[in-house]
Amino acid sequence: MTAAAVAPTSAPAPTRPRRTWVGALIGASLAILAVVSLFVGVSDVSPAALLAGGSDGPAAFLLVSSRIPRTVAVILVGASLGIAGLIMQMLVRNRFVEPGTTGVTEFATLGMLVVMIFQPAMPVPGKMAVAAVFGLFGTWVFLRVIRAVPVRQLVLVPLVGIMLAGIVGSITAFFAYRLDLLQSLGQWAQGSFATVMAGRYEFVWIAGAMVVVAWFAADRFSVIGLGEEFAVNLGLDYRRVVAIGMVVIAVITAAVLVTAGMIPFLGLVVPNVVSIIIGDNVRRSIPWVAGLGAAFVLACDLIARTVRFPYEIPLSVVVGVVGAGLFLWLLLRKGSRAH
Repeated sequence: MTAAAVAPTSAPAPTRPRRTWVGALIGASLAILAVVSLFVGVSDVSPAALLAGGSDGPAAFLLVSSRIPRTVAVILVGASLGIAGLIMQMLVRNRFVEPGTTGVTEFATLGMLVVMIFQPAMPVPGKMAVAAVFGLFGTWVFLRVIRAVPVRQLVLVPLVGIMLAGIVGSITAFFAYRLDLLQSLGQWAQGSFATVMAGRYEFVWIAGAMVVVAWFAADRFSVIGLGEEFAVNLGLDYRRVVAIGMVVIAVITAAVLVTAGMIPFLGLVVPNVVSIIIGDNVRRSIPWVAGLGAAFVLACDLIARTVRFPYEIPLSVVVGVVGAGLFLWLLLRKGSRAH
């Protein structure tokens, strides 16, 4: 993977302070936002309504069937997408990539379109499996392209990924338009938790399981981030660790796509913010990335639900606006190595 060696790091990063208070702040924010998320919505699910209606009342029914599943799904999606971005950055050795800027999400969407064309009645697990296979293929294609293209600047790597994503997205849109499936595909791809409820979100737990896998392999990903030659000299099975990372990224992307659609920038900005705070050690970063990713998506979801209350705007719009601003800040901030 030497061609992808436009790395921001060629030696272990210096140890940074633990900043325990920041971790505590993220945990407290996540807990507060999760509680608020349970009680925000058009229907009255306030503590008073729960006490008045009892365990069989409409408020309790909405809490169990809609509010709790939605909050859990938001937390799992935010945590897992942040981890997917972190692993992608370690594999490519570039801080400005994530599944959405490398074509992986677009390949998974192409897989969804293939299912709509040839097996429209396929159950959701089958759709997720096909999307994961396409996402895995997309990850492999991106790594091969980066290895073949002699990129010399940090920002060229995500630009190559964005071009690849544009090509795959255009092909998907063309066939969806020709087969009158554009609207159906848009419903899957639009990032939103408005339709999440009990029985329609459980597959995102698979993305949560991939976070556990990433945690067990965290030290290996840290070594991978130092380069292929360095990893091989340490006795690491480089190809196996890369394959594990590709599977984790593809499965998370597919699970999030079939549950909530596309959510841009999350896997890019969250690992970068955590890296600024505590450094590049993957094992140490994973709980921070998961917590901050979940809190970030919860906050954006609350904005999406309240900015035009009682109507709801797509979550992807809010995350896109906030994430784009953070991305520009990462590019332009003093000390950035992107230019």
